Amino acid sequence: MADLHLHIDPHARGNQPKSPQDPITEQDIGEYREQDRFLPIANVSRLMKAAVPPSTKIGKDAKECVQECVSEFIAFLTSEAAERALAEKRKTIGGEDVLHAMRALGFDNYAEVLKIYLAKLREHQSASAGARADQYIEPRPGVEGV
Repeated sequence: MADLHLHIDPHARGNQPKSPQDPITEQDIGEYREQDRFLPIANVSRLMKAAVPPSTKIGKDAKECVQECVSEFIAFLTSEAAERALAEKRKTIGGEDVLHAMRALGFDNYAEVLKIYLAKLREHQSASAGARADQYIEPRPGVEGV
């Protein structure tokens, strides 16, 4: 798996510069605020509430636990997808890379659902692009600066 490297502000560390090649330390991790590492709690809460009956209450500790878990899951999945893209000498992670990562990590059932979603998304995007092209209005001859 590829090593993760970050550049930390040297002024925050007593003017001791940190090179991008230096590995992350536990101290570096502690310097990051929770909101910089996790998905916004409001978004997580909204997703959780949508999955339960309206009368169900969700405790703060449950929201925070799910927030940390889904953030870690996304990082884990993205890391696996990035490895595939890197192995194929690409800089951009695509939907197919995520599907491959899900299968490689044992999430085959979710990968199948995501494959269907990805196909529908692409279909919708191409239909939207076609609709925008149909709305293009040809400029009138002789009229400039419109």
